[in-house]
Amino acid sequence: MMATPGMEDYLEQIYLHIERSGLARASDIADSLDVLPSSVTKMVQRLDREGYVYYERYKGIELTDRGLAFGKKLVKRHDILEEFLRIIGVKEEKIYEDVEGIEHHLSWNAIDRITDLVEALERNPKFVKQLKEDRTKQKDE
Repeated sequence: MMATPGMEDYLEQIYLHIERSGLARASDIADSLDVLPSSVTKMVQRLDREGYVYYERYKGIELTDRGLAFGKKLVKRHDILEEFLRIIGVKEEKIYEDVEGIEHHLSWNAIDRITDLVEALERNPKFVKQLKEDRTKQKDE
């Protein structure tokens, strides 16, 4: 079964919490996603059935190898989209919201091509600088 956008959001947050503090608790995930702990419990049980996490009530949430690999991929997708939007000049205060709005609607092939583009732009800082200067000139006109 493929992960739904909701499953992806939970896996991404579980991965981030484990990376930051070594553990993920339902209450932490609930706070991060602004949902009820009972919603987290239901989703984590589903993720457990799908083989992404190990979940035992009152013992926290652990990622399986599958969950760890997919969580890492989800965080990388989020990061690359943030960087892409930053490079093309999206206002910083809009970037997170925009990434959340688009990340589940792009194919992995599109993400791979955006990654290629971001890497090419990072290798060509003169072009990025020119892009920013052109944007500034357009605002002034």
